[in-house]
Amino acid sequence: MNRRIFLASLAALGVGGTFTFTTLTSAQSTDDATGHASTDVSDGTKQITIWRDPGCGCCDTYADYLEENGYQVTRIDDRDFDKRSIEVGVPEQGLGCHLAEIEGYYVSGLVPSEILERLVTEKPDITGITLPGMPSNAPGMARVKTGTLKTYAFGEGGIAVYSDE
Repeated sequence: MNRRIFLASLAALGVGGTFTFTTLTSAQSTDDATGHASTDVSDGTKQITIWRDPGCGCCDTYADYLEENGYQVTRIDDRDFDKRSIEVGVPEQGLGCHLAEIEGYYVSGLVPSEILERLVTEKPDITGITLPGMPSNAPGMARVKTGTLKTYAFGEGGIAVYSDE
């Protein structure tokens, strides 16, 4: 009798393990040759991943804003997003309130969707862009962007203004 229970338990573990492995494998993003998460989606959905402090409400508002603008947003709680930001090249004086990745570019801060669109369309030879701090007129802080926002490009070539609009 104990042998039957043991074999039944072993079989159940095998089936459960296979199911879990299959589920986790299909849920993982694929990495391209540069080690970046793949954003290719056959239905044209724009993919973006955001690492943010779990207590930051403006990051959630910003993610909602991106979703309203056609993005599929993956939110990752990361209290050390600032350290991650610096590790990928965001200038320390240019840190925003979260770090995002879209099509191999890093984006720090509450960058408006039209600037993200320009980044992935133009594909400049940079590591990414940043909108430092938490400007009160940026998406995530304000319902609608007002006034101008100065966004900076960063990469091997240094730091330069990417957008002032």
